[in-house]
Amino acid sequence: MRILIVEDEAVIAVAFEWILRAGGHDVVAIADDAASAAAAARLCPDIALVDLNLRDGPTGAAIGRGLAALFGVTVVYLTANPDDIGDPAGALGIVTKPCDGDDIARVVDFAARRRSGERHQSPPRPLHLVG
Repeated sequence: MRILIVEDEAVIAVAFEWILRAGGHDVVAIADDAASAAAAARLCPDIALVDLNLRDGPTGAAIGRGLAALFGVTVVYLTANPDDIGDPAGALGIVTKPCDGDDIARVVDFAARRRSGERHQSPPRPLHLVG
């Protein structure tokens, strides 16, 4: 799967990137604000991991909604503030931070299987489905 990471904490973003690449995924970009996320959307990601509070403020919820609605991206919010999402329309689910690398790998693998049409599976422990 082609993955977009929307995260302004560089250490976290790079750790996620390493974990996902090790799992065989293609990380197409790391975005740290709305402008860079919009530019990265043109790279056709399949899945986006989206934090809420980014370099340009609390823009993550709107980014996630836009990626899902305009580009058909499977969105998973990763945030310490899940109540700040508001309407998670279009998202697959929410993972509350802190989470570890194994959590991220399981969530992305679940999202990839779901995107490929598998519907009869239970979500991994850290993922709260919203749809």
